[in-house]
Amino acid sequence: MAKKIVAVTACIAGIAHTYMAAENLKKFAKKEGYDIKVETQGAMGVENRLSQSEIDAADVVIFAVDTNVQEPDRFEGKKALKVGTSEVVKDGKSAIDQAIALIN
Repeated sequence: MAKKIVAVTACIAGIAHTYMAAENLKKFAKKEGYDIKVETQGAMGVENRLSQSEIDAADVVIFAVDTNVQEPDRFEGKKALKVGTSEVVKDGKSAIDQAIALIN
């Protein structure tokens, strides 16, 4: 069964890096055969909001953030990787690999 990943991306300005990080996570998760859903917390507010059932079903959470995550208590008790958005923009595969390593 495919591993399930949920992620939140958020940069300080809430524009470019938020969305570039989200796209990179999706691209590399799909290449590796993982299910992923990414919530962006950008200039437009929260988009693609993760439901509590999606969070609960996830094996791991990736926080690709340079600022505070909104409503962090939704993710309590989940294994999580926290990285900066620019790291994910430069090397999305590494973030996915690190997150999966937390649950293997």
